[in-house]
Amino acid sequence: MTNATAPTLPDWTTAQLQVQQPAPAWFDWALARPLSSHVVTVDGCPIHYLLWPGDDARANRRGLLFVHGGGAHANWWRFIAPFFTPNFRVAALDLSGMGDSGHRAHYDANHRAQEILQVLEDANLGPQPFVVGHSFGGYMTMGFGAAFGARIGGAVIVDSPIRRPGTGDEGEMPRRAVSLARHYPSFDLGLERFRLLPAQECANAYLVEFIARHSLRESGTGWTWKFDVGAMGTGRWGEPFKEYLQALTCRAALIFGENSALMSRDTAQYMSDLMGPLAPIIEIPDAQHHLMLDQPLAFVAALRALLASWTSADSRSET
Repeated sequence: MTNATAPTLPDWTTAQLQVQQPAPAWFDWALARPLSSHVVTVDGCPIHYLLWPGDDARANRRGLLFVHGGGAHANWWRFIAPFFTPNFRVAALDLSGMGDSGHRAHYDANHRAQEILQVLEDANLGPQPFVVGHSFGGYMTMGFGAAFGARIGGAVIVDSPIRRPGTGDEGEMPRRAVSLARHYPSFDLGLERFRLLPAQECANAYLVEFIARHSLRESGTGWTWKFDVGAMGTGRWGEPFKEYLQALTCRAALIFGENSALMSRDTAQYMSDLMGPLAPIIEIPDAQHHLMLDQPLAFVAALRALLASWTSADSRSET
């Protein structure tokens, strides 16, 4: 049964959500930038998203949407999104069954494509916005681009592997399933148990802590993760993502981490073959799968340059 009620959003000023690890000035600046929280109902399910308005009327004419990975949430983009408001109106959504969005009885890429589409429209992201999806969000972006690519200016896939057939690992998607909800007697214990998936070390402890603090919700039996266990089974990998990537009806690009546990240069080359020779392939040095945590500013710089080149090409085609 679909949860048709709007989620109760947290008070972000509470002590529980304040990062204790030392953090650089740019992180504090990003979190202090103005944003708003919204909910749009998609097929009976409340979908939550965050919105950062563009810095001026020109920036508000074109939009940018970030899509998080499996079991993650819109707050993964809180320290990334503000860097794009000089040129874009920016949003980040919580996919159904994750973050502060509602739950469904069944999840698939068709539902998620509709969620992305409705958030683009509800957030007023303008004509031909760009969509950026990380990990599982990258797969959902592939599905969206195959169905609605003509409505966007480009899709950026971030460390979401489609592996070459015949290599022995083409079926090895990041299939970690969560089959049992975890409950902790205290927020601090839940915070202590937070782990990145796939597992990796991250030198930027303040970013991991920030993500962890926004990943818990209070329940009747203590504290638990925000995602719906039903959205985290192996069934979420059962869709034809390779076909979605090949069927994209918009520009596409791939960004991946040099040291990613899921991507390799051979996989990147194979995905380039599927997307076509005009699709940029960008490797972020010294970054793992969660590259916005490992190298946040390098990721921002690479994405800024990519979107600037696409925007410039669009401007030339209009003259």
